[in-house]
Amino acid sequence: MSTIAVIHTGGKQYIVKNGTTLKVEKLAGNVGDKLAFDRVFLVGDEGGEVKVGTPNVSGSKVEATILEQGRAPKVMVIKYKRKVRYKRKRGHRQEYTKVKIEKIVA
Repeated sequence: MSTIAVIHTGGKQYIVKNGTTLKVEKLAGNVGDKLAFDRVFLVGDEGGEVKVGTPNVSGSKVEATILEQGRAPKVMVIKYKRKVRYKRKRGHRQEYTKVKIEKIVA
């Protein structure tokens, strides 16, 4: 059975397994650096024992490696009000960090 965990980073929660790759909000570090997520809300085996934290599971962490630092595609934000000649156009590119989950320590 594979171990799963629910981690919290960047204001969001993610369900992860060993070998999972995911994009999270930008984290400090370079490509190849190791990270440890200490805010683990749930750890368990699929179909087996599950530990739920209050709010965190004590003594557990998820170790990961940074694969990429990048920016998402541009999103255009347009504001428009008719009859008053008001129009604003602005672009936004969200920065992200792509990580690979290496090990879940319960």
